[in-house]
Amino acid sequence: MAAAAAEQQQFYLLLGNLLSPDNVVRKQAEGFSDETYENIPGRSKITFLLQAIRNTTAAEEARQMAAVLLRRLLSSAFDEVYPALPSDVQTAIKSELLMIIQMETQSSMRKKICDIAAELARNLIGFLCRFNGMLIAWVAFALGCLVSHTFRKFELHTSCLDLVFVDEDGNNQWPEGLKFLFDSVSSQNMGLREAALHIFWNFPGIFGNQQQHYLDVIKRMLVQCMQDQEHPSIRTLSARATAAFILANEHNAALFKHFADLLPGFLQAVNDSCYQNDDSVLKSLVEIADTVPKYLRPHLEATLQLSLKLCGDTNLNNMQRQLALEVIVTLSETAAAMLRKHTNIIAQTILLVPQMLAMMVDLEEDEDWANADELEDDDFDSNAVAGESALDRMACGLGGKLVLPMIKEHIMQMLQNPDWKYRHAGLMALSAIGEGCHQQMEGILNEIVNFVLLFLQDPVIASLLQTMEDQGNQRVQAHAAAALINFTEDCPKALLVPYLENLVTHLHSIMVLKLQELIQKGTKLVLEQVVTSIASVADTAEEKFVPYYDLFMPSLKHIVENAVQKELRLLRGKTIECISLIGLAVGKEKFMQDASDVMQLLLKTQTDFNDMEDDDPQISYMISAWARMCKILGKEFQQYLPVVMGPLMKTASIKPEVALLDTQDMENMSDDDGWEFVNLGDQQSFGIKTAGLEEKSTACQMLVCYAKELKEGFVEYTEQVVKLMVPLLKFYFHDDILQQLIKACLGVAAESMPLLLECARVRGPEYLTQMWHFMCDALIKAIGTEPDSDVLSEIMHSFAKCIEVMGDGCLNNEHFEELGGILKAKLEEHFKNQELRQVKRQDEDYDEQVEESLQDEDDNDVYILTKVSDILHSIFSSYKEKVLPWFEQLLPLIVNLICPHRPWPDRQWGLCIFDDIIEHCSPASFKYAEYFLRPMLQYVCDNSPEVRQAAAYGLGVMAQYGGDNYRPFCTEALPLLVRVIQSADSKTKENVNATENCISAVGKIMKFKPDCVNVEEVLPHWLSWLPLHEDKEEAVQTFSYLCDLIESNHPIVLGPNNTNLPKIFSIIAEGEMHEAIKHEDPCAKRLANVVRQVQTSGGLWTECIAQLSPEQQAAVQELLNSA
Repeated sequence: MAAAAAEQQQFYLLLGNLLSPDNVVRKQAEGFSDETYENIPGRSKITFLLQAIRNTTAAEEARQMAAVLLRRLLSSAFDEVYPALPSDVQTAIKSELLMIIQMETQSSMRKKICDIAAELARNLIGFLCRFNGMLIAWVAFALGCLVSHTFRKFELHTSCLDLVFVDEDGNNQWPEGLKFLFDSVSSQNMGLREAALHIFWNFPGIFGNQQQHYLDVIKRMLVQCMQDQEHPSIRTLSARATAAFILANEHNAALFKHFADLLPGFLQAVNDSCYQNDDSVLKSLVEIADTVPKYLRPHLEATLQLSLKLCGDTNLNNMQRQLALEVIVTLSETAAAMLRKHTNIIAQTILLVPQMLAMMVDLEEDEDWANADELEDDDFDSNAVAGESALDRMACGLGGKLVLPMIKEHIMQMLQNPDWKYRHAGLMALSAIGEGCHQQMEGILNEIVNFVLLFLQDPVIASLLQTMEDQGNQRVQAHAAAALINFTEDCPKALLVPYLENLVTHLHSIMVLKLQELIQKGTKLVLEQVVTSIASVADTAEEKFVPYYDLFMPSLKHIVENAVQKELRLLRGKTIECISLIGLAVGKEKFMQDASDVMQLLLKTQTDFNDMEDDDPQISYMISAWARMCKILGKEFQQYLPVVMGPLMKTASIKPEVALLDTQDMENMSDDDGWEFVNLGDQQSFGIKTAGLEEKSTACQMLVCYAKELKEGFVEYTEQVVKLMVPLLKFYFHDDILQQLIKACLGVAAESMPLLLECARVRGPEYLTQMWHFMCDALIKAIGTEPDSDVLSEIMHSFAKCIEVMGDGCLNNEHFEELGGILKAKLEEHFKNQELRQVKRQDEDYDEQVEESLQDEDDNDVYILTKVSDILHSIFSSYKEKVLPWFEQLLPLIVNLICPHRPWPDRQWGLCIFDDIIEHCSPASFKYAEYFLRPMLQYVCDNSPEVRQAAAYGLGVMAQYGGDNYRPFCTEALPLLVRVIQSADSKTKENVNATENCISAVGKIMKFKPDCVNVEEVLPHWLSWLPLHEDKEEAVQTFSYLCDLIESNHPIVLGPNNTNLPKIFSIIAEGEMHEAIKHEDPCAKRLANVVRQVQTSGGLWTECIAQLSPEQQAAVQELLNSA
């Protein structure tokens, strides 16, 4: 007893310290609270928490903290704590909970206790299915009682209730619950009615597998509660409970229809609650629009009318107006086709455009704005930012065809308004709709640009430079520099170069002026942007920036050397970035004159790295700069790795803080804490703290850069990098912008695997095998579980490359078994997704823009199919014919891909897989000929050039690698190939690759199966089709065969008295001009030797060269010089 009392006192002390207003005391409590709290036994913990909750003499904050802790305990450790309790203790806990709810007088506290009851119910249903509806009947009875407005006592037969509140043996599990419910429904206490609704809202799945049985009871209860005119809180709670119930059944279309007549009452509750300064029901409407928009279909127009009304009502606060706007914008994203189908609905939506534009005009005057020296982040809670974001999203959702006509005139009027706020909003609106309306805006781009340029009075670059020289407005200068950065980043090099001289001259003069201002006044904002502008220009101009290198480098080095004050950290970081980008642009030869100085400056900064604060902006700039220096210096950079790798690994090893929280805990965390959340349903959310994630992503990319550039020079670090990268394959978080950061980390992790294996190869096969074993399981599992198609494709590509590096024997039987199942599932999913898209094409909301979306989905699926092909290619090329028995589990699916009714990408990639089997598994491949030979011959003349190319390649490798069984099919293929080559449009852009594969296939048939065709008859035609230059691999094949023929003095190729040599020279020159063959390729040397041999013959050389154009002559000389 004494020990228990001591524990209780310690527990109360802990609660008190955690709530202390004294920061020191609270920090100390937070420092050891986790350990202290966890050491309390589960049973005692529940007892102490319940005692604290029911102790009405205790401080309200302490009771609420205890309620939160108990709910968390049931949420996170139910399986460990509750089932281990004796049954009498479990009964006591349930009884006490009900008693506390009944006795509690404080509304906020009662809600927290109801949250505990809901959490207990959630876990009981999940953990103890044998309860046979005990909690279901409890809630059904409690909520059903709410439908009575007279609060009359219900005549109940306890025996009937006992039938529901029993386990499989007929034992009543919660008899105290019956008494609580009976007393509650007999009472006129509004708190108890609210409590029941709150529990249902918190856990709408409380009816478990008996939900269908009680569906009408639930509906009547919700309808009648929403009609309670005397008690607004009941209407509000009922509406929220309705939304939670609909959301919990998001895939149940029949339930939506059954509950459709609740929508008018729900929308009325949205309206009423907003004017009572409560936006909770409106937030529920946003969730419905996001997750189950089709539930709103019967009353879509009413939903839009209500949202428009609330959005336009300036008597409401900004958050409520923005939430109303969010309803419509979300619907434009999640139910765009449903909106577009109804002209009257669209008419309502059009009315939103002036609302959004009006919100964008809601700007505040700031006299100090123009000359502020710090760029402030956008106020994302402001109406202006909300309106702009909404316009952007609606344009993307509904599409430019609909949005541009409805908004264009509004914007043009705003741009002519004398009030600057309207002109600013008009320009921002043009920017906002750019992505969603880009196709439609292309047709009127000149009109738009000319109109916008009126605000700058000059062409684009000149206007930006002129604005950057506006010395009276620093912020305007900074924004002009930022605009120049955006412009040059996306500007093609060829378009920028004519303006380079003028651009660089202005940038240099502005940089010098702003550097003087920094020294004299300490102002830095414009200089920061100008330095980045210089970097962007150099990055785009590349070698064209060499003449201007010496103009900038001394000043940039001066900034890095002297800008050491804390307030100049961002400037210094951007300057480091600028120097490294200029170095990369101008190349090693030019940069080497400053390389030593720059490296010393970077090394000095790096030695101070450990003293930098975690949020120091220099860190990410340094990490990227080192990687660029690695690209510039190549192998010479290896000496700096010991200095660079420590801080880089520290940043790359940042572990984001994650948490599983219920909705209330999530709401208590402010956005300023840097947390992002994803709703998991059942009032639970998964959160991740984003601080450091971007830096982690960048650091991981730099590690890949080092591995790629230094190869075996990076071997000392491969083990620690592998141990860092492999666990990243297991992490996924789905949340828009944040997702992009994590996707980048995952993609980089996947990309690193084959590169690290290449680095490790120098250590020998044993070390290499150990590293591969560490990677392999994680890669295969990631292929099976990764839900994001972009990341999945990266992982699959990486796995294929790894197999190519490791070769035969790298996969054991378990790997093959798991991989086979995964690939089979991917192929089956591919077919299933195609079927689902066909179903969507029959949907009542199907339209042209839905088809665009479906095409995007199809493209994603096909891309995954290409990666399945990559993996199979790597396996076939490594294992040869011995892997065929394993492959046969996939054979029916691959055969299905090449069926005539399949889309052309399916047939293309199905053929590619059979091409690999022929190439790497022959002559054993012939046992599958019955599946692919006829389709391959048929598809060489297919309407799709991609299918023709795959078929032609297959016929070529059939001649090259197939056995004697394929001979008659080579003969049969020849006229089909010739037909494709000689068709009128065979050399057009879309057809040329397929045609070149046909030409190459003809060459392979002549070379490897000469007895199947009349070579002397075909050869002159084949020569007339040369050279190949689009398909580089096939170009090498054809030039190699041409070399064979020339070197063997083939009479048809050389012609009588070598009369064909000028034609051959022309073919070689054209191939060189189109860079068909790399100079390091052995074939290039053979071609050069052919030319040199003729060069020694005097008159013949002169004759051949004379028939070439100047460009061709230069190409021949380039070949001689390089090969």
